[in-house]
Amino acid sequence: MNKRTAPLVIILAALIALGFTAYDNVYQKIGQNIDIFGRVYKEIVANYVDEVDPERFMRSGIDGMLGTLDPYTVYLSGREEEDVDMLKYGLYGGVGISIGIRDSIITVLSVTEGYSAQKQGVRTGDHIIAVDGKTVAGTDPDSARSRVRGEAGTTVRITVVREGVKEPIEFTLVREQIRVSNVAYSGFIRDGVGYIKLERFSSRAGEEVRQAVKEIRAKGEVKGIILDLRDNPGGLLESAVEIVSKFAPSGSTIVTTRGRKNSEQQRFTVQEEPAAADIPLAVLVNKNSASASEIVAGAVQDLDRGVIVGERSFGKGLVQTVVALNHVASMKITTARYYTPSGRSIQEIDYLHRNKDGVFAVTPDSLKREFRTARGRIVKELGGISPDSVVPADQRSEYVTELLRKAMFFKFANRYTAEYPVMEGEVTVTPAVMKQFEQFLKEKRFEYVEPSEKKLSDLKEQMKRENYSTASLTALEALITRVHGEKLNAFARSEEEIRIELTEELNARYGGEKARYRLSLQNDAQAQSAAGLLLNKTAYRRLLSVPR
Repeated sequence: MNKRTAPLVIILAALIALGFTAYDNVYQKIGQNIDIFGRVYKEIVANYVDEVDPERFMRSGIDGMLGTLDPYTVYLSGREEEDVDMLKYGLYGGVGISIGIRDSIITVLSVTEGYSAQKQGVRTGDHIIAVDGKTVAGTDPDSARSRVRGEAGTTVRITVVREGVKEPIEFTLVREQIRVSNVAYSGFIRDGVGYIKLERFSSRAGEEVRQAVKEIRAKGEVKGIILDLRDNPGGLLESAVEIVSKFAPSGSTIVTTRGRKNSEQQRFTVQEEPAAADIPLAVLVNKNSASASEIVAGAVQDLDRGVIVGERSFGKGLVQTVVALNHVASMKITTARYYTPSGRSIQEIDYLHRNKDGVFAVTPDSLKREFRTARGRIVKELGGISPDSVVPADQRSEYVTELLRKAMFFKFANRYTAEYPVMEGEVTVTPAVMKQFEQFLKEKRFEYVEPSEKKLSDLKEQMKRENYSTASLTALEALITRVHGEKLNAFARSEEEIRIELTEELNARYGGEKARYRLSLQNDAQAQSAAGLLLNKTAYRRLLSVPR
């Protein structure tokens, strides 16, 4: 088959595979438009004044068509397909490291315990300069990642530069089948209150949650469980169903999906005996909890099985199906909407309708219909899952946000671990360590512009353009000088926040990411609020009761 015409065959095959069985005139329109599309494609590739890359040009056409729909209907090829496979199965061939960019250098951001990289001594903070003897300078993280990953059983050489070590270090690592955990952490947040952090919904998510519940119950009396779905973008619908099944009574409706045709409706129910049907439950959500996370939260809320705590969720109520086009390409297409047990859709944006400015339609709160939970509580459609108990997220100071953005805690931890390679027990951030960090910021010439300082500077320039008097400009200049002086105390003003961030970063270097999770929960307002609700039976029951 001619390489240039192959994509057209793929598109036509996809359209047929998607089930266009309605009427002859539909087929006629499809045929006419495929013919027009093919002619335009062929004429441009063959006769345009400059040479056109056939693959890129076709990809632009496909992306343009799909761009008129929702952002979840996409064409997949190469690495995009690999990413979908990893989401579905939670497996890939690698050495157990995550990498990213720090100071324009490919850097190890974390090391997974139990795999080749950790066993051989690769550390968080190591700068990767070469893979299999070839430099990675100037490459992006995705390219470097693809060179490190590969078939399980094969080897890869990575060369790193490490803080405190003069010469580069070379590691020969054996690639293994890496199983990406869905449950990032589980344990107790307070006496009697279990906590499960679920980061994704791949095929083993349900089993991992069941195992986490089992381990929590084995450690003594459990007064409640927190299921943390914050910042979880979702995944497999089937995994969401499995997770709800661990907590909801057998036979309960979890979610219903409805496609374009009436025959494409499917209802999912609890098909097993739950592992924790009798334990009070709190589900944490925020604006980044989407899709499968919202299926779980919506079912828990509508069944009155537990309380939802945190902030309103993202609002994605669409279901995607992956359709294979050929052996190298596929398409992820929205095939249905899902509805919670009460019958409501939580989809925030209507992607097929835009206003005259091209902005997608969003239904105002006043027009959203009301639905009832199992006990009769009022819940509304569209716009995500609204918490039963609204608890705002912790707000970092601008100063600490800038320290994080510039990876200053990360870089300091590199130096600290180079000086103290081994540490027994928990790292305590003493006043001496705080002083070290403050000095480190000076050495690195960390610069920070207060938002208020920038606004005043902009105001000064605007006043000059508008010919304000010298007296007014002098008064503003005095205020700018005063604000600059206050800025010098930014470290002292944010001292407690800095101590917390340093404690988590340093302990993660010696105890892994689980140590970070354990420590972060101590200062997590939303998680602590959820724990308080579970321990306060009166408050918990009140939230699940119908207001009189």
